[in-house]
Amino acid sequence: MTSTSTPSKPFDIAVVGGGIGGVVLAIGLLHNHIPFTLYESAHAFGEIGAGVSFGPNAVWAMRLIDPAIEEAFHRVATRNSWESKKDLWFTFRYGQDKNDGSNHVGDVITDLASPPVGQCGVYRASYLEELVKLLPEGVAHFSKRLEEIEDNGDYVTLHFHDGTAAKHSAIVGCDGIKSRTRQIVLGKESPVSHPQYTHTYAYRGLIPMGEAVQVLGEEEARNSQQYLGYDGHLLTFPIQKGRTMNVVAFRTRFDHEWKDDRWVVPMNREDMDHDFENFGDSVKKILSMMQKPDVWALFHHLPAPTYYKGRICLLGDAAHATTPHCGAGAGQAIEDAYVLSNILAKVTDVRDLETAFSVYDEVRRPRSQRLVSCSRETGKLYDFELEETQDDKESLKRNLGSRFRWLWEEDVERHGAGAVEKFEQLKSERRK
Repeated sequence: MTSTSTPSKPFDIAVVGGGIGGVVLAIGLLHNHIPFTLYESAHAFGEIGAGVSFGPNAVWAMRLIDPAIEEAFHRVATRNSWESKKDLWFTFRYGQDKNDGSNHVGDVITDLASPPVGQCGVYRASYLEELVKLLPEGVAHFSKRLEEIEDNGDYVTLHFHDGTAAKHSAIVGCDGIKSRTRQIVLGKESPVSHPQYTHTYAYRGLIPMGEAVQVLGEEEARNSQQYLGYDGHLLTFPIQKGRTMNVVAFRTRFDHEWKDDRWVVPMNREDMDHDFENFGDSVKKILSMMQKPDVWALFHHLPAPTYYKGRICLLGDAAHATTPHCGAGAGQAIEDAYVLSNILAKVTDVRDLETAFSVYDEVRRPRSQRLVSCSRETGKLYDFELEETQDDKESLKRNLGSRFRWLWEEDVERHGAGAVEKFEQLKSERRK
């Protein structure tokens, strides 16, 4: 278990939301002896969604917050099965013949590596279950759905749907893409406060690995693949220690509006078959084998002008919900938690909490908002919608080869140290 030494700070933090971001932040606060209480709207810890992956930057941030977080990740993570593919992020292939006839279904575009982790897939719920073990008993309160926040300058009061209230020195909203905290910070009527449909939806399902190997062969089944096409693409990667193939098939239709209040609904196979009727045999075979399929609508946030207001701060999807095309949304929440917990560790006076949040906002917002725009553009790249790469394999290969370097190769430790230095400087200036 993480350090449980008696907290030593003259303030306490309310963490709203018990997903991966909220729990990792809680561990970071615990590690730095910062008192906190975690509030979760559900009756128990839980995560929505199936497979999720983390890049090298995110795994580094896990280790920096607390090595136990990285150890928990590796206990449940699955990498590509072949030793020669361990550092592979994805093999990119044509899932559809190009219109100009220059390339054909199944042709490899490029192998993209992301050492030292490669494609590490985990079940969100399995990872969260491991993380929760690092928290002491009694720090989490459940069935606490946030309704309102009052900030009187000296403390903040959380009002919950069940009629109860709680006072804390400050609040960090980790309450996801539908964040109530975001609405309170940015204004309930503002369009940037609410998720926006991206006109992309995805069919998701699982395939027993033995069946996938029989149909696709060892290499394609046991190692992560992306099949690119016009207005859609499909990816696969192994999960559950290689026992299962996770499948996500994306379809973009700019004339399509999502009208269901639910963002995940049962799948109609006829609709899926129609959406991918022009794709090659590999894609069609994968889709035909999918078990427990559903359809997932992709939403994201428009850029937020700030991640904080007074003593209220946003983290993870509440701050910068993104599409999944860079495989980095959850990783940015881990980075957020690292930077914010390190800044808060240097707060010695409750009056400096707003300064801490302002530095977090200044340091984290540009990088995390860049991910939102990069991810949206990457989806267009995968769907042959970027003009400069539409009919040029070499341009497409170069774009894929350089696209994620800014994300994966960030010096996360230096990033966090820079935030702490900035906070210390502002704190010193305020004391003068």
